Amino acid sequence: MHHRTRSRSSAVAGAALAVTGALLLTGCNDGGQAAAKDPVQEIRAKLPKAQRSAGALRVGMDVNYAPVEFRGPDGKPAGLDPDIATALGKILDVRVELVDTPFDKLIPSLQSKQYDFAMSALSDIQKRREGLDDNGKQVGPGVDFVDYFIAGTSIVVPKGNPKGIKTLDDLCGRTVALQQGTTQDEIITRQVAVCARTGRQLTPHKFDSDTKALAEVASGAAAAGVNDFPVAAYAAKTTDGGNRFEVTGAQSTSNPYGIAFRKGDDELRDTLAKAVDQLIRSGEYDKILAKWGVQAGAAQNAVVNGGI
Repeated sequence: MHHRTRSRSSAVAGAALAVTGALLLTGCNDGGQAAAKDPVQEIRAKLPKAQRSAGALRVGMDVNYAPVEFRGPDGKPAGLDPDIATALGKILDVRVELVDTPFDKLIPSLQSKQYDFAMSALSDIQKRREGLDDNGKQVGPGVDFVDYFIAGTSIVVPKGNPKGIKTLDDLCGRTVALQQGTTQDEIITRQVAVCARTGRQLTPHKFDSDTKALAEVASGAAAAGVNDFPVAAYAAKTTDGGNRFEVTGAQSTSNPYGIAFRKGDDELRDTLAKAVDQLIRSGEYDKILAKWGVQAGAAQNAVVNGGI
């Protein structure tokens, strides 16, 4: 959510999530009308002058969250987000320049116009849309999102799950590792309060990267880690040949990943939403998801600000 990802009642959150799911998982019906023009050319024509003149889209991304974004053996960015960003650039006929940025600096750097948009397993959540901090205080103007993928949160434990952890409540009385500023940070902050009521303290260890958080689990210093499902599954499959970690329990708190835009950049935002829809319709989107083994998170269409 790394994403990475809202304090509401479970009933309200569930209802909102149901709406999100309906929007993201229901395809658009054009009524069978044949397009009079090439849809790709129509989308390209809507790209704002600034990006069209530059011939490029600058994209903020924390390249440290496999398999969503990471550096491959050649040192170049690889993963779900780089592949989708590159494919969107081809639709818009511009090159894509990835700007590697620490996760907690992505939105501030976007606001200071260091790039056109941010795309880095960013969960579309209310506080980011409204520019609020963890205490509900206004700290910025907020951002708009174009949602393109659904990700839940999973618990990662050492292989064999020696402590029998299956749920968030099982973390009470233990130490959990996570990346700060993510959706998981918010989930564990809430869980700390839940555990306190049982008299069993939950101790979060927060790091500036998911790699460091997973190393804490591998060393035994933390009983478990919490990650976006694609990242958890990838770590379990690839670390030490699949012999280091496993994913336990069911996914929780599913939420969309969104491409983040500055408020007021409506033209660029809406053009990218159309490009995402075109990528999905072309079949290329499904190929990218299959490449990284994350088909379970497929969206049927782009949605603007569809998160809870």
